[in-house]
Amino acid sequence: MAFWWPLLVLGFAFALCRFLLMLIPPNVPSIDVDVSDVLDDGKTKENSFIYIPSRGRTTEKVQCYEPATMKYLGFCPALQPDEVREHVSQARKAQKIWARSSFKQRRQFLRILLKYIIEHQELICEISSRDTGKTMVDASLGEIMTTCEKITWLLSEGERWLKPEYRCTGRSMLHKTAKVEFHPLGVIGAIVSWNYPFHNIFNPMLAAVFSGNGVVIKVSEHASWSGCFYLRIIQTALAAVGAPENLVDVITGFAETGEALVSSVDKIIFVGSPGVGKMIMRNASDTLIPVTLELGGKDAFIVCEDVDVPQVAQIAVRAALQSSGQNCAGAERFYVHEDIYSKFVAEVVRIVKSVTAGPPLSGKYDMGAICMQEHSEKLQNLVNEALDKGAEFAGRGSFGNLGEDAVDQFFPPTVLVNVDHSMQLMQEEAFGPILPIMKFSSDEEVVKLANDSRYGLGCAVFSGSQRRAKEIASQIHCGMAAINDFASTYMCQSLPFGGVKDSGFGRFAGIEGLRACCLVKSVVEDRWWPFIKTKIPKPIQYPVADNGFEFQESLVEALYGLNVWDRLRALVHVLKILTEQNTPSSSTKRKND
Repeated sequence: MAFWWPLLVLGFAFALCRFLLMLIPPNVPSIDVDVSDVLDDGKTKENSFIYIPSRGRTTEKVQCYEPATMKYLGFCPALQPDEVREHVSQARKAQKIWARSSFKQRRQFLRILLKYIIEHQELICEISSRDTGKTMVDASLGEIMTTCEKITWLLSEGERWLKPEYRCTGRSMLHKTAKVEFHPLGVIGAIVSWNYPFHNIFNPMLAAVFSGNGVVIKVSEHASWSGCFYLRIIQTALAAVGAPENLVDVITGFAETGEALVSSVDKIIFVGSPGVGKMIMRNASDTLIPVTLELGGKDAFIVCEDVDVPQVAQIAVRAALQSSGQNCAGAERFYVHEDIYSKFVAEVVRIVKSVTAGPPLSGKYDMGAICMQEHSEKLQNLVNEALDKGAEFAGRGSFGNLGEDAVDQFFPPTVLVNVDHSMQLMQEEAFGPILPIMKFSSDEEVVKLANDSRYGLGCAVFSGSQRRAKEIASQIHCGMAAINDFASTYMCQSLPFGGVKDSGFGRFAGIEGLRACCLVKSVVEDRWWPFIKTKIPKPIQYPVADNGFEFQESLVEALYGLNVWDRLRALVHVLKILTEQNTPSSSTKRKND
Protein backbone atom coordinates (compact mmCIF):
# COMPACT_ATOMS: atom_id res chain seq x y z
CA MET A 1 0.00 0.00 0.00
CA ALA A 2 2.89 2.34 0.82
CA PHE A 3 4.14 1.84 -2.75
CA TRP A 4 0.78 2.51 -4.51
CA TRP A 5 -0.27 5.51 -2.44
CA PRO A 6 2.17 8.03 -4.01
CA LEU A 7 1.21 6.81 -7.48
CA LEU A 8 -2.48 7.37 -6.75
CA VAL A 9 -1.77 10.87 -5.47
CA LEU A 10 0.31 11.70 -8.55
CA GLY A 11 -2.38 10.30 -10.83
CA PHE A 12 -5.08 12.35 -9.13
CA ALA A 13 -2.94 15.48 -9.28
CA PHE A 14 -2.28 14.94 -12.98
CA ALA A 15 -6.00 14.48 -13.72
CA LEU A 16 -6.85 17.59 -11.70
CA CYS A 17 -4.28 19.67 -13.58
CA ARG A 18 -5.62 18.44 -16.91
CA PHE A 19 -9.13 19.38 -15.84
CA LEU A 20 -8.07 22.85 -14.71
CA LEU A 21 -6.23 23.41 -17.99
CA MET A 22 -9.41 22.52 -19.87
CA LEU A 23 -11.16 25.40 -18.08
CA ILE A 24 -8.73 27.90 -19.59
CA PRO A 25 -10.18 29.00 -22.95
CA PRO A 26 -7.73 28.80 -25.89
CA ASN A 27 -6.58 32.03 -27.45
CA VAL A 28 -8.37 31.87 -30.78
CA PRO A 29 -8.72 35.05 -32.83
CA SER A 30 -11.98 35.93 -34.57
CA ILE A 31 -12.06 36.48 -38.31
CA ASP A 32 -14.17 38.92 -40.30
CA VAL A 33 -15.57 37.49 -43.54
CA ASP A 34 -17.29 39.75 -46.07
CA VAL A 35 -20.94 38.70 -46.37
CA SER A 36 -22.33 41.81 -48.06
CA ASP A 37 -23.06 40.07 -51.36
CA VAL A 38 -24.65 36.91 -49.96
CA LEU A 39 -27.18 38.33 -47.51
CA ASP A 40 -30.75 38.39 -48.77
CA ASP A 41 -31.51 42.04 -48.06
CA GLY A 42 -34.66 42.16 -50.16
CA LYS A 43 -33.30 44.78 -52.59
CA THR A 44 -33.24 42.56 -55.68
CA LYS A 45 -36.96 42.24 -56.27
CA GLU A 46 -36.62 43.36 -59.86
CA ASN A 47 -35.86 40.46 -62.19
CA SER A 48 -35.74 38.20 -59.14
CA PHE A 49 -36.98 35.08 -60.91
CA ILE A 50 -35.15 33.24 -63.66
CA TYR A 51 -36.13 30.25 -65.73
CA ILE A 52 -33.22 27.93 -66.41
CA PRO A 53 -33.36 26.31 -69.87
CA SER A 54 -34.27 22.65 -69.74
CA ARG A 55 -31.43 21.66 -72.06
CA GLY A 56 -28.18 23.24 -73.10
CA ARG A 57 -25.97 25.61 -71.19
CA THR A 58 -23.58 28.46 -71.66
CA THR A 59 -19.92 27.44 -71.61
CA GLU A 60 -18.78 30.64 -69.93
CA LYS A 61 -21.05 30.99 -66.90
CA VAL A 62 -22.57 28.83 -64.21
CA GLN A 63 -26.01 30.29 -63.50
CA CYS A 64 -27.04 30.14 -59.84
CA TYR A 65 -30.56 30.30 -58.45
CA GLU A 66 -32.57 29.30 -55.41
CA PRO A 67 -34.31 26.00 -56.21
CA ALA A 68 -37.08 26.71 -53.70
CA THR A 69 -38.08 30.06 -55.24
CA MET A 70 -36.22 30.19 -58.58
CA LYS A 71 -34.78 33.50 -57.40
CA TYR A 72 -31.65 34.50 -59.31
CA LEU A 73 -28.48 34.48 -57.23
CA GLY A 74 -25.91 35.44 -59.85
CA PHE A 75 -23.33 33.50 -61.81
CA CYS A 76 -19.87 31.97 -61.39
CA PRO A 77 -17.23 31.58 -64.10
CA ALA A 78 -16.98 28.28 -65.93
CA LEU A 79 -13.22 27.81 -65.85
CA GLN A 80 -11.45 26.53 -68.93
CA PRO A 81 -8.71 23.85 -68.73
CA ASP A 82 -5.82 26.35 -68.91
CA GLU A 83 -7.35 28.35 -66.06
CA VAL A 84 -7.75 25.21 -63.96
CA ARG A 85 -4.12 24.26 -64.47
CA GLU A 86 -3.09 27.75 -63.38
CA HIS A 87 -5.11 27.44 -60.16
CA VAL A 88 -3.44 24.09 -59.44
CA SER A 89 -0.02 25.58 -60.19
CA GLN A 90 -0.61 28.37 -57.68
CA ALA A 91 -1.77 25.85 -55.07
CA ARG A 92 1.35 23.78 -55.71
CA LYS A 93 3.62 26.74 -55.02
CA ALA A 94 1.76 27.47 -51.78
CA GLN A 95 1.86 23.82 -50.73
CA LYS A 96 5.65 23.68 -50.84
CA ILE A 97 5.65 26.35 -48.12
CA TRP A 98 2.77 24.88 -46.13
CA ALA A 99 4.40 21.43 -46.08
CA ARG A 100 6.93 22.87 -43.63
CA SER A 101 4.25 24.24 -41.29
CA SER A 102 3.97 22.94 -37.74
CA PHE A 103 1.03 21.00 -36.34
CA LYS A 104 0.58 23.86 -33.90
CA GLN A 105 -0.07 26.24 -36.80
CA ARG A 106 -2.42 23.77 -38.47
CA ARG A 107 -4.40 23.27 -35.26
CA GLN A 108 -4.77 27.02 -34.86
CA PHE A 109 -6.24 27.17 -38.37
CA LEU A 110 -8.79 24.52 -37.36
CA ARG A 111 -9.68 26.35 -34.14
CA ILE A 112 -10.28 29.60 -36.04
CA LEU A 113 -12.58 27.78 -38.45
CA LEU A 114 -14.42 26.05 -35.61
CA LYS A 115 -14.97 29.32 -33.79
CA TYR A 116 -16.33 30.99 -36.91
CA ILE A 117 -18.64 28.09 -37.71
CA ILE A 118 -20.11 27.99 -34.20
CA GLU A 119 -20.63 31.76 -34.14
CA HIS A 120 -22.15 31.89 -37.66
CA GLN A 121 -24.28 28.74 -37.84
CA GLU A 122 -27.36 30.58 -39.05
CA LEU A 123 -25.49 32.32 -41.86
CA ILE A 124 -23.83 29.11 -43.08
CA CYS A 125 -27.10 27.15 -42.98
CA GLU A 126 -29.05 29.92 -44.67
CA ILE A 127 -26.61 30.06 -47.58
CA SER A 128 -26.73 26.28 -47.92
CA SER A 129 -30.53 26.43 -47.82
CA ARG A 130 -30.75 29.11 -50.47
CA ASP A 131 -28.40 27.27 -52.83
CA THR A 132 -29.81 23.75 -52.46
CA GLY A 133 -33.34 24.11 -51.10
CA LYS A 134 -32.80 22.23 -47.83
CA THR A 135 -34.29 23.31 -44.52
CA MET A 136 -32.27 25.02 -41.79
CA VAL A 137 -32.54 21.96 -39.53
CA ASP A 138 -31.29 19.65 -42.28
CA ALA A 139 -28.43 22.06 -42.98
CA SER A 140 -27.48 22.09 -39.31
CA LEU A 141 -27.50 18.30 -39.08
CA GLY A 142 -25.68 17.59 -42.33
CA GLU A 143 -23.44 20.62 -42.71
CA ILE A 144 -22.60 22.06 -39.29
CA MET A 145 -22.51 19.06 -36.94
CA THR A 146 -20.53 16.79 -39.24
CA THR A 147 -17.98 19.50 -40.00
CA CYS A 148 -17.54 20.47 -36.34
CA GLU A 149 -17.13 16.81 -35.45
CA LYS A 150 -14.41 16.39 -38.08
CA ILE A 151 -12.55 19.48 -36.88
CA THR A 152 -12.76 18.33 -33.27
CA TRP A 153 -11.42 14.89 -34.17
CA LEU A 154 -8.51 16.36 -36.12
CA LEU A 155 -7.65 18.68 -33.24
CA SER A 156 -7.67 15.77 -30.83
CA GLU A 157 -6.07 12.98 -32.86
CA GLY A 158 -4.87 14.28 -36.22
CA GLU A 159 -1.23 14.83 -35.29
CA ARG A 160 -1.02 11.43 -33.61
CA TRP A 161 -1.93 9.59 -36.81
CA LEU A 162 0.41 11.61 -39.02
CA LYS A 163 3.50 11.10 -36.87
CA PRO A 164 5.93 8.31 -37.81
CA GLU A 165 4.58 4.93 -36.79
CA TYR A 166 7.10 2.32 -35.67
CA ARG A 167 6.57 -1.26 -36.81
CA CYS A 168 7.98 -4.66 -35.95
CA THR A 169 11.21 -5.41 -37.80
CA GLY A 170 10.82 -9.17 -37.89
CA ARG A 171 13.46 -11.76 -37.01
CA SER A 172 15.98 -11.04 -39.75
CA MET A 173 16.13 -7.30 -39.04
CA LEU A 174 16.38 -7.22 -35.24
CA HIS A 175 19.35 -4.88 -35.51
CA LYS A 176 17.19 -2.34 -37.39
CA THR A 177 14.26 -0.06 -36.61
CA ALA A 178 11.31 0.10 -39.01
CA LYS A 179 8.81 2.92 -39.30
CA VAL A 180 6.20 4.42 -41.60
CA GLU A 181 6.34 8.13 -42.38
CA PHE A 182 3.44 10.17 -43.72
CA HIS A 183 4.39 12.98 -46.07
CA PRO A 184 2.08 15.34 -48.01
CA LEU A 185 1.19 14.21 -51.51
CA GLY A 186 1.20 17.73 -52.96
CA VAL A 187 -2.07 19.12 -54.31
CA ILE A 188 -5.26 17.16 -53.68
CA GLY A 189 -8.10 17.61 -56.15
CA ALA A 190 -11.72 17.10 -55.12
CA ILE A 191 -14.84 17.06 -57.29
CA VAL A 192 -17.84 17.17 -54.98
CA SER A 193 -21.60 16.94 -55.27
CA TRP A 194 -24.26 19.51 -54.47
CA ASN A 195 -26.13 17.82 -51.64
CA TYR A 196 -24.00 19.20 -48.79
CA PRO A 197 -22.29 22.28 -50.26
CA PHE A 198 -20.59 23.36 -47.01
CA HIS A 199 -19.48 19.99 -45.68
CA ASN A 200 -18.50 18.62 -49.09
CA ILE A 201 -15.95 21.44 -49.38
CA PHE A 202 -14.71 21.30 -45.80
CA ASN A 203 -14.47 17.50 -45.63
CA PRO A 204 -11.62 17.03 -48.16
CA MET A 205 -10.12 20.44 -47.38
CA LEU A 206 -9.64 19.75 -43.67
CA ALA A 207 -7.87 16.42 -44.18
CA ALA A 208 -5.75 17.75 -47.04
CA VAL A 209 -4.60 20.94 -45.30
CA PHE A 210 -3.97 19.30 -41.92
CA SER A 211 -1.75 16.69 -43.60
CA GLY A 212 0.29 19.43 -45.28
CA ASN A 213 -1.27 19.47 -48.74
CA GLY A 214 -2.79 22.10 -50.94
CA VAL A 215 -6.29 21.44 -52.29
CA VAL A 216 -8.36 22.57 -55.26
CA ILE A 217 -12.06 21.72 -55.08
CA LYS A 218 -14.39 21.74 -58.05
CA VAL A 219 -17.92 22.28 -56.74
CA SER A 220 -21.09 21.19 -58.49
CA GLU A 221 -22.67 23.56 -60.98
CA HIS A 222 -25.82 23.11 -58.87
CA ALA A 223 -24.17 24.57 -55.75
CA SER A 224 -21.53 27.00 -56.96
CA TRP A 225 -22.87 30.18 -55.39
CA SER A 226 -22.51 28.92 -51.83
CA GLY A 227 -19.14 27.29 -52.57
CA CYS A 228 -17.60 30.61 -53.55
CA PHE A 229 -18.65 32.14 -50.23
CA TYR A 230 -17.46 29.18 -48.16
CA LEU A 231 -14.05 29.59 -49.80
CA ARG A 232 -13.84 33.08 -48.28
CA ILE A 233 -14.17 31.60 -44.80
CA ILE A 234 -11.31 29.19 -45.46
CA GLN A 235 -9.04 31.77 -47.04
CA THR A 236 -9.63 34.26 -44.23
CA ALA A 237 -8.81 31.63 -41.61
CA LEU A 238 -5.65 30.62 -43.49
CA ALA A 239 -4.52 34.23 -43.70
CA ALA A 240 -5.03 34.57 -39.93
CA VAL A 241 -2.38 31.90 -39.29
CA GLY A 242 0.05 33.20 -41.90
CA ALA A 243 -0.55 30.45 -44.46
CA PRO A 244 0.50 31.14 -48.06
CA GLU A 245 -2.12 32.43 -50.49
CA ASN A 246 -3.82 30.03 -52.90
CA LEU A 247 -3.24 26.99 -50.67
CA VAL A 248 -6.94 26.23 -50.91
CA ASP A 249 -9.08 27.08 -53.92
CA VAL A 250 -12.63 26.44 -55.07
CA ILE A 251 -13.25 26.35 -58.81
CA THR A 252 -16.51 26.36 -60.74
CA GLY A 253 -17.49 25.05 -64.13
CA PHE A 254 -18.73 22.00 -65.97
CA ALA A 255 -17.31 18.66 -67.15
CA GLU A 256 -14.23 20.06 -68.88
CA THR A 257 -13.33 21.91 -65.66
CA GLY A 258 -13.35 18.67 -63.70
CA GLU A 259 -11.42 16.80 -66.40
CA ALA A 260 -8.66 19.42 -66.32
CA LEU A 261 -8.47 19.15 -62.53
CA VAL A 262 -8.05 15.36 -62.67
CA SER A 263 -5.12 15.68 -65.06
CA SER A 264 -3.35 18.33 -62.95
CA VAL A 265 -3.36 17.13 -59.32
CA ASP A 266 -1.57 14.46 -57.27
CA LYS A 267 -4.72 12.70 -56.02
CA ILE A 268 -8.41 13.02 -56.85
CA ILE A 269 -11.39 12.60 -54.54
CA PHE A 270 -14.75 12.33 -56.28
CA VAL A 271 -18.25 12.36 -54.83
CA GLY A 272 -20.94 11.71 -57.43
CA SER A 273 -22.45 9.11 -59.75
CA PRO A 274 -20.92 5.77 -60.81
CA GLY A 275 -20.91 6.79 -64.47
CA VAL A 276 -18.86 9.93 -63.89
CA GLY A 277 -16.68 8.07 -61.37
CA LYS A 278 -15.65 5.58 -64.06
CA MET A 279 -14.76 8.44 -66.41
CA ILE A 280 -12.60 10.00 -63.70
CA MET A 281 -10.81 6.68 -63.16
CA ARG A 282 -10.02 6.46 -66.86
CA ASN A 283 -8.68 10.01 -66.91
CA ALA A 284 -6.68 9.48 -63.71
CA SER A 285 -5.00 6.45 -65.29
CA ASP A 286 -3.16 8.77 -67.68
CA THR A 287 -1.14 10.21 -64.79
CA LEU A 288 -1.51 7.21 -62.46
CA ILE A 289 -2.68 9.24 -59.49
CA PRO A 290 -4.57 7.68 -56.56
CA VAL A 291 -8.36 7.96 -56.68
CA THR A 292 -11.02 7.89 -53.97
CA LEU A 293 -14.57 7.40 -55.25
CA GLU A 294 -17.77 7.84 -53.25
CA LEU A 295 -20.49 7.02 -55.73
CA GLY A 296 -23.73 6.97 -53.80
CA GLY A 297 -25.78 4.13 -52.47
CA LYS A 298 -29.03 2.28 -52.15
CA ASP A 299 -28.81 1.61 -48.43
CA ALA A 300 -31.00 -1.05 -46.85
CA PHE A 301 -32.99 -0.08 -43.74
CA ILE A 302 -33.94 -3.34 -42.00
CA VAL A 303 -36.58 -3.52 -39.28
CA CYS A 304 -37.05 -6.73 -37.30
CA GLU A 305 -40.29 -7.62 -35.54
CA ASP A 306 -38.98 -6.94 -31.99
CA VAL A 307 -38.46 -3.16 -32.28
CA ASP A 308 -40.15 -0.09 -30.82
CA VAL A 309 -42.24 0.69 -33.91
CA PRO A 310 -43.00 4.42 -33.30
CA GLN A 311 -39.37 5.18 -32.51
CA VAL A 312 -37.92 3.31 -35.49
CA ALA A 313 -40.59 4.74 -37.82
CA GLN A 314 -39.43 8.26 -36.91
CA ILE A 315 -35.86 7.32 -37.71
CA ALA A 316 -36.94 5.74 -41.00
CA VAL A 317 -38.71 8.87 -42.17
CA ARG A 318 -35.75 11.06 -41.17
CA ALA A 319 -33.41 8.67 -43.00
CA ALA A 320 -35.44 8.91 -46.19
CA LEU A 321 -36.18 12.62 -46.10
CA GLN A 322 -32.92 13.98 -44.69
CA SER A 323 -31.72 17.09 -46.42
CA SER A 324 -34.99 17.58 -48.27
CA GLY A 325 -34.65 14.29 -50.07
CA GLN A 326 -31.03 15.06 -50.98
CA ASN A 327 -29.72 11.84 -49.53
CA CYS A 328 -26.08 11.25 -48.72
CA ALA A 329 -25.69 7.63 -47.73
CA GLY A 330 -29.48 7.78 -47.57
CA ALA A 331 -31.82 4.90 -46.84
CA GLU A 332 -33.64 4.02 -50.06
CA ARG A 333 -34.83 0.45 -49.47
CA PHE A 334 -36.92 -0.40 -46.41
CA TYR A 335 -37.37 -4.02 -45.33
CA VAL A 336 -39.83 -4.70 -42.51
CA HIS A 337 -40.61 -8.05 -40.90
CA GLU A 338 -44.03 -9.37 -41.94
CA ASP A 339 -45.22 -9.63 -38.32
CA ILE A 340 -45.16 -5.83 -37.87
CA TYR A 341 -45.41 -4.76 -41.51
CA SER A 342 -48.91 -3.27 -41.37
CA LYS A 343 -48.29 -1.54 -38.04
CA PHE A 344 -44.99 -0.07 -39.20
CA VAL A 345 -46.41 1.17 -42.51
CA ALA A 346 -49.31 2.82 -40.70
CA GLU A 347 -46.95 4.64 -38.35
CA VAL A 348 -44.71 5.78 -41.21
CA VAL A 349 -47.71 7.06 -43.16
CA ARG A 350 -48.94 8.96 -40.11
CA ILE A 351 -45.57 10.69 -39.80
CA VAL A 352 -45.23 11.38 -43.52
CA LYS A 353 -48.68 12.94 -43.73
CA SER A 354 -47.57 15.46 -41.12
CA VAL A 355 -44.60 16.49 -43.25
CA THR A 356 -45.03 19.68 -45.25
CA ALA A 357 -42.74 20.70 -48.10
CA GLY A 358 -42.17 24.31 -49.02
CA PRO A 359 -39.67 27.12 -49.51
CA PRO A 360 -37.55 26.51 -46.39
CA LEU A 361 -36.81 30.15 -45.57
CA SER A 362 -40.33 31.46 -46.06
CA GLY A 363 -42.13 29.48 -43.39
CA LYS A 364 -42.03 26.52 -41.02
CA TYR A 365 -41.59 23.59 -43.37
CA ASP A 366 -40.30 20.09 -42.65
CA MET A 367 -38.84 19.58 -46.10
CA GLY A 368 -37.45 21.89 -48.74
CA ALA A 369 -37.01 21.79 -52.49
CA ILE A 370 -35.34 19.38 -54.87
CA CYS A 371 -32.04 20.96 -55.87
CA MET A 372 -31.54 19.61 -59.39
CA GLN A 373 -33.75 20.76 -62.22
CA GLU A 374 -36.06 18.09 -63.66
CA HIS A 375 -35.19 15.67 -60.84
CA SER A 376 -38.78 15.62 -59.61
CA GLU A 377 -39.76 14.26 -63.03
CA LYS A 378 -37.28 11.41 -62.62
CA LEU A 379 -38.69 10.62 -59.17
CA GLN A 380 -42.23 10.56 -60.50
CA ASN A 381 -41.19 8.22 -63.31
CA LEU A 382 -39.72 5.81 -60.76
CA VAL A 383 -42.94 5.92 -58.75
CA ASN A 384 -45.10 5.41 -61.87
CA GLU A 385 -43.03 2.42 -63.00
CA ALA A 386 -43.41 0.83 -59.56
CA LEU A 387 -47.17 1.44 -59.58
CA ASP A 388 -47.44 -0.15 -63.02
CA LYS A 389 -45.74 -3.27 -61.64
CA GLY A 390 -48.09 -3.62 -58.67
CA ALA A 391 -46.88 -1.24 -55.99
CA GLU A 392 -49.48 0.84 -54.14
CA PHE A 393 -49.59 4.29 -52.60
CA ALA A 394 -49.74 4.15 -48.82
CA GLY A 395 -49.55 7.88 -48.20
CA ARG A 396 -47.97 11.19 -49.20
CA GLY A 397 -46.99 14.41 -47.53
CA SER A 398 -48.30 17.81 -48.54
CA PHE A 399 -47.08 21.07 -50.09
CA GLY A 400 -47.01 24.43 -48.39
CA ASN A 401 -47.53 27.76 -50.11
CA LEU A 402 -45.44 27.34 -53.26
CA GLY A 403 -44.64 30.04 -55.75
CA GLU A 404 -46.26 29.57 -59.15
CA ASP A 405 -42.88 29.19 -60.85
CA ALA A 406 -41.38 26.75 -58.38
CA VAL A 407 -43.85 23.87 -58.32
CA ASP A 408 -41.59 21.56 -60.35
CA GLN A 409 -38.83 21.91 -57.74
CA PHE A 410 -40.81 20.10 -55.05
CA PHE A 411 -41.73 16.47 -54.56
CA PRO A 412 -43.98 15.30 -51.73
CA PRO A 413 -42.67 12.61 -49.36
CA THR A 414 -44.16 9.37 -50.65
CA VAL A 415 -44.71 5.93 -49.12
CA LEU A 416 -45.12 2.89 -51.38
CA VAL A 417 -45.98 -0.66 -50.34
CA ASN A 418 -46.09 -4.02 -52.12
CA VAL A 419 -42.80 -3.25 -53.80
CA ASP A 420 -40.27 -5.81 -55.03
CA HIS A 421 -36.87 -5.94 -56.69
CA SER A 422 -38.26 -6.05 -60.22
CA MET A 423 -38.99 -2.33 -59.85
CA GLN A 424 -36.38 0.29 -60.76
CA LEU A 425 -37.24 2.12 -57.57
CA MET A 426 -35.64 -0.73 -55.61
CA GLN A 427 -32.54 -0.87 -57.81
CA GLU A 428 -31.66 2.66 -58.95
CA GLU A 429 -30.49 5.42 -56.62
CA ALA A 430 -33.53 7.69 -56.39
CA PHE A 431 -32.01 10.53 -54.39
CA GLY A 432 -35.46 11.61 -53.31
CA PRO A 433 -38.04 11.54 -50.49
CA ILE A 434 -39.53 8.12 -51.28
CA LEU A 435 -40.02 5.24 -48.85
CA PRO A 436 -40.57 1.92 -50.66
CA ILE A 437 -41.37 -0.62 -47.93
CA MET A 438 -41.01 -4.36 -48.58
CA LYS A 439 -41.79 -7.19 -46.18
CA PHE A 440 -39.55 -10.12 -45.25
CA SER A 441 -40.13 -13.29 -43.25
CA SER A 442 -36.67 -14.40 -42.08
CA ASP A 443 -33.20 -13.03 -41.38
CA GLU A 444 -31.76 -15.11 -44.21
CA GLU A 445 -34.25 -13.63 -46.66
CA VAL A 446 -33.57 -10.02 -45.68
CA VAL A 447 -29.80 -10.50 -45.96
CA LYS A 448 -30.30 -11.85 -49.48
CA LEU A 449 -32.55 -8.90 -50.35
CA ALA A 450 -30.15 -6.34 -48.92
CA ASN A 451 -27.26 -7.78 -50.93
CA ASP A 452 -29.29 -7.81 -54.13
CA SER A 453 -28.00 -4.42 -55.23
CA ARG A 454 -25.18 -3.08 -57.34
CA TYR A 455 -24.49 -0.58 -54.55
CA GLY A 456 -22.77 -1.28 -51.24
CA LEU A 457 -22.37 1.92 -49.26
CA GLY A 458 -24.08 1.32 -45.91
CA CYS A 459 -26.96 -0.29 -44.07
CA ALA A 460 -29.02 0.15 -40.92
CA VAL A 461 -30.39 -2.79 -38.92
CA PHE A 462 -32.93 -2.49 -36.09
CA SER A 463 -33.75 -5.23 -33.63
CA GLY A 464 -34.59 -5.63 -29.95
CA SER A 465 -31.66 -8.04 -29.86
CA GLN A 466 -28.43 -6.20 -30.51
CA ARG A 467 -26.69 -9.51 -31.17
CA ARG A 468 -29.22 -10.35 -33.87
CA ALA A 469 -28.87 -6.93 -35.49
CA LYS A 470 -25.09 -7.25 -35.57
CA GLU A 471 -25.32 -10.74 -37.06
CA ILE A 472 -27.54 -9.48 -39.89
CA ALA A 473 -25.35 -6.42 -40.54
CA SER A 474 -22.19 -8.53 -40.65
CA GLN A 475 -23.57 -10.45 -43.63
CA ILE A 476 -24.42 -7.37 -45.71
CA HIS A 477 -21.75 -6.51 -48.27
CA CYS A 478 -21.24 -2.81 -47.66
CA GLY A 479 -18.73 -0.35 -46.26
CA MET A 480 -20.63 0.83 -43.17
CA ALA A 481 -23.27 -0.51 -40.82
CA ALA A 482 -25.33 1.21 -38.14
CA ILE A 483 -26.86 -0.98 -35.43
CA ASN A 484 -30.21 0.30 -34.14
CA ASP A 485 -29.46 3.70 -35.66
CA PHE A 486 -29.04 5.34 -39.02
CA ALA A 487 -25.94 7.06 -40.51
CA SER A 488 -24.29 7.22 -37.08
CA THR A 489 -21.07 5.90 -38.63
CA TYR A 490 -20.49 9.26 -40.28
CA MET A 491 -20.87 11.20 -37.06
CA CYS A 492 -18.01 9.11 -35.67
CA GLN A 493 -15.30 10.92 -37.59
CA SER A 494 -12.68 8.47 -36.36
CA LEU A 495 -14.27 5.95 -38.76
CA PRO A 496 -13.58 5.70 -42.49
CA PHE A 497 -16.41 6.52 -44.90
CA GLY A 498 -16.89 4.63 -48.16
CA GLY A 499 -18.39 1.61 -49.82
CA VAL A 500 -17.94 -1.25 -52.26
CA LYS A 501 -19.33 -2.29 -55.65
CA ASP A 502 -20.89 0.66 -57.51
CA SER A 503 -20.65 2.76 -54.35
CA GLY A 504 -16.95 3.17 -55.11
CA PHE A 505 -13.73 2.47 -53.24
CA GLY A 506 -11.20 4.19 -51.06
CA ARG A 507 -12.10 5.99 -47.86
CA PHE A 508 -12.30 9.50 -46.53
CA ALA A 509 -12.72 10.47 -42.88
CA GLY A 510 -11.02 8.70 -40.01
CA ILE A 511 -7.43 7.56 -39.86
CA GLU A 512 -7.68 5.90 -43.26
CA GLY A 513 -9.00 9.05 -44.94
CA LEU A 514 -6.39 11.28 -43.33
CA ARG A 515 -3.50 9.01 -44.29
CA ALA A 516 -4.94 8.65 -47.80
CA CYS A 517 -3.86 12.27 -48.32
CA CYS A 518 -0.25 11.24 -47.66
CA LEU A 519 2.70 9.67 -49.38
CA VAL A 520 3.22 6.61 -47.19
CA LYS A 521 6.95 5.97 -46.92
CA SER A 522 8.62 2.93 -45.33
CA VAL A 523 11.93 3.68 -43.59
CA VAL A 524 14.48 1.23 -42.13
CA GLU A 525 17.64 2.30 -40.26
CA ASP A 526 20.28 0.80 -37.99
CA ARG A 527 19.11 0.44 -34.42
CA TRP A 528 22.54 0.86 -32.80
CA TRP A 529 24.32 3.07 -35.31
CA PRO A 530 27.31 3.52 -35.51
CA PHE A 531 28.23 0.58 -33.28
CA ILE A 532 26.49 -2.05 -35.40
CA LYS A 533 26.41 -1.49 -39.14
CA THR A 534 25.18 -3.53 -42.06
CA LYS A 535 27.83 -5.96 -43.26
CA ILE A 536 27.29 -8.74 -45.77
CA PRO A 537 28.39 -12.12 -44.28
CA LYS A 538 31.57 -13.47 -45.86
CA PRO A 539 30.04 -16.65 -47.32
CA ILE A 540 27.77 -14.57 -49.60
CA GLN A 541 30.16 -11.74 -50.38
CA TYR A 542 31.37 -11.59 -53.98
CA PRO A 543 32.86 -13.84 -55.12
CA VAL A 544 30.35 -16.12 -53.40
CA ALA A 545 31.91 -18.96 -51.42
CA ASP A 546 31.29 -22.62 -52.16
CA ASN A 547 29.27 -22.93 -48.97
CA GLY A 548 27.26 -19.76 -49.70
CA PHE A 549 23.99 -21.63 -50.26
CA GLU A 550 24.67 -23.91 -47.30
CA PHE A 551 25.04 -20.79 -45.17
CA GLN A 552 21.77 -19.33 -46.48
CA GLU A 553 19.91 -22.59 -45.95
CA SER A 554 21.04 -22.78 -42.32
CA LEU A 555 20.30 -19.10 -41.76
CA VAL A 556 16.70 -19.50 -42.97
CA GLU A 557 16.13 -22.45 -40.66
CA ALA A 558 17.75 -20.64 -37.73
CA LEU A 559 15.40 -17.68 -38.21
CA TYR A 560 12.15 -19.34 -39.19
CA GLY A 561 12.24 -22.99 -38.18
CA LEU A 562 9.15 -24.25 -36.38
CA ASN A 563 11.08 -26.32 -33.83
CA VAL A 564 13.26 -24.45 -31.35
CA TRP A 565 15.86 -27.26 -31.26
CA ASP A 566 16.13 -27.27 -35.06
CA ARG A 567 16.60 -23.52 -34.99
CA LEU A 568 19.37 -23.77 -32.35
CA ARG A 569 21.12 -26.52 -34.34
CA ALA A 570 20.93 -24.39 -37.48
CA LEU A 571 22.25 -21.36 -35.60
CA VAL A 572 25.26 -23.34 -34.42
CA HIS A 573 25.94 -24.36 -38.01
CA VAL A 574 25.67 -20.72 -39.16
CA LEU A 575 28.21 -19.66 -36.54
CA LYS A 576 30.49 -22.53 -37.53
CA ILE A 577 30.49 -21.45 -41.17
CA LEU A 578 31.20 -17.85 -40.22
CA THR A 579 34.20 -18.80 -38.08
CA GLU A 580 35.72 -21.12 -40.63
CA GLN A 581 38.33 -19.80 -43.02
CA ASN A 582 36.79 -18.87 -46.37
CA THR A 583 37.29 -21.36 -49.16
CA PRO A 584 37.68 -20.30 -52.79
CA SER A 585 34.51 -20.16 -54.87
CA SER A 586 33.65 -23.00 -57.20
CA SER A 587 34.40 -20.92 -60.24
CA THR A 588 37.86 -20.10 -58.87
CA LYS A 589 38.52 -23.79 -58.23
CA ARG A 590 37.55 -24.69 -61.78
CA LYS A 591 39.76 -21.95 -63.12
CA ASN A 592 42.75 -23.22 -61.10
CA ASP A 593 42.11 -26.79 -62.21
